[in-house]
Amino acid sequence: MTKKPITIKIPSGLEARPVALLVQVASQYKSEIYVEFGEKKVNAKSIMGMMTLSLAAGESVVVSAEGADEKEAISDIERYLSASDEKK
Repeated sequence: MTKKPITIKIPSGLEARPVALLVQVASQYKSEIYVEFGEKKVNAKSIMGMMTLSLAAGESVVVSAEGADEKEAISDIERYLSASDEKK
């Protein structure tokens, strides 16, 4: 299992469109991927789960992944969340 703290730099935070794009990034991988914020831990491949976090720009989350492609998954998710342009 790989875990990494990541600060969200997408200016709008994780509203509907950025969440949908994040789920697309996460869904490319076979690994189980979770995003933790405070007491909540949700599946990064779930749009509804991710929307419940209501994450704003500047907030930090912990992304964890477990599986054959976990390092690549976390690297891509970090690249997406750290982008100042949500369209990437």
